[in-house]
Amino acid sequence: MRPNKIIVLIGVFATMMQLNAQGCVAIRHFSSCVGNTLENNLLGPGDVQFGMNYRYFKSFRHFRGTEEEPDRISNNSEVINNSHSWDFFLTYGLTDRLYTSVTIPTVINTRSSLYEHGREERHTSFSRGLADIRIGVGYWLLNLEKHENGNVAVGLGLKLPTGNYNASDIFYNVGPDETPQVRPVDQSIQPGDGGFGITADFQFYQKVATNFFAYGGGFYLLNPKEVNGTRTFRETLSPILENEAIMAVPDQYSVRAGFSYSISNTISTSLGSRYEGVPVKDIMGGNEGFRRPGNVLSIDPGIAFMKNNFSLNLNLPFAVRRERPQSITDKQTEELTGNPRNGDAAFADYVINFGISYRISNNKVKIDPTLMDEFKN
Repeated sequence: MRPNKIIVLIGVFATMMQLNAQGCVAIRHFSSCVGNTLENNLLGPGDVQFGMNYRYFKSFRHFRGTEEEPDRISNNSEVINNSHSWDFFLTYGLTDRLYTSVTIPTVINTRSSLYEHGREERHTSFSRGLADIRIGVGYWLLNLEKHENGNVAVGLGLKLPTGNYNASDIFYNVGPDETPQVRPVDQSIQPGDGGFGITADFQFYQKVATNFFAYGGGFYLLNPKEVNGTRTFRETLSPILENEAIMAVPDQYSVRAGFSYSISNTISTSLGSRYEGVPVKDIMGGNEGFRRPGNVLSIDPGIAFMKNNFSLNLNLPFAVRRERPQSITDKQTEELTGNPRNGDAAFADYVINFGISYRISNNKVKIDPTLMDEFKN
């Protein structure tokens, strides 16, 4: 692929392939194992792309099914999560079409609630540190030089259980005689999930008109491990939550699609949608333990700036549909009692995704061996 074509594509795609999950108590921070933006994967052999993606959200709107519970805010009983995450990544081009990537995530999370502190006082729990490291490889299915206007990449990755999945803090009014106790923080703010995971992902782009592209992609995280051994203490809230006493290690998914337009060689914009969540049941492994299934549909506008090998991008997905479906516990309880039951989850209105990256190109000129022989004579 000619250098000027690469630069145009990188500028176009810098905004449109953020893979970080939407802000939701149900959906923990995660991204693909083979690069967080498509431009990180448009590499030649020996090229290196490194950088950082930052994400922030505040979840506080409670939903049961697709119905919001506005009274949770008015009566001050809502759960408020503030989540900050930084993904530090490095992607290396093995060939024109094959690339590999490593992502080292870190998080700082807070969670303010009443129900976790005896329902009498609002207190805040806290977690921070290294999250689950991801490594992976990706491959462009079509020759980049012959298919400059469209291509598809597939990837396979491994999620390592490097993050703490038993981070703890002080919880008030929960011990004997309402004394404080040290307990694991909620699953939604645990830095890690405690399991080895496998990710499968894809991404594509297709030129529609001059400087105008369609794009799409997504990933699915398979977590074969059923539970991680971390206690939730949910069984102390109600007898029907006995099977939620230990945290699950759930699957997670994200898909997105949209359009991107290059305003100039340095600025591009995008507008798309994304759908992501945690399923009620995993594809592999059991489904015991505690999880909050949920999904979010978002509209995802973005803008990017690129000059030479430096790029910045900003995406602001905002939720238009949020759902907390029935969990396995909800369904079992409904069958046993005959009464409808649907747990709740808190979701954010929007997410801030900001990325910065720098590319180091391998510009070494390779000399034909026959020419070298000529110099020796």
